[in-house]
Amino acid sequence: MNETQSRRSIGRSVLAVLAGIAVGAALSIGTDSLLRAAGIFPKLGQQMSDGLFGLATAYRIVYGILGSYVIARLAPSRPMQHALIGGVLGLVVGIIGAVATWNRDMGPHWYAIAIAVTALPCAWAGGKLRIMQARVAISA
Repeated sequence: MNETQSRRSIGRSVLAVLAGIAVGAALSIGTDSLLRAAGIFPKLGQQMSDGLFGLATAYRIVYGILGSYVIARLAPSRPMQHALIGGVLGLVVGIIGAVATWNRDMGPHWYAIAIAVTALPCAWAGGKLRIMQARVAISA
């Protein structure tokens, strides 16, 4: 691989990871907004019940898997490695978020921990889905 191809591959890798993160974040924020507009979630600044935080955790897990699938799908090579890089970034951001909100009244501690802890399993699941899909396409 020459230097131009290497730079192009690195650029595609970075874009794949950023695109997957953007998909997961946009879906999460969009769903939060829709649930607020529908009156299911309270207005910003008002406390939510644990059940609503559970709902938010559930769809964030689904969106994390989807975002990781997008990363793996767009990756120029090694889809699982790319998905896991996104997962590590999610873990780091989740830990930072948990630390930053720990002594504030911004929801239960379990929610902040769950966001961090689910990042890598979601990344693995999204990468695995892409690998399985690629295998089916090859064998078809």
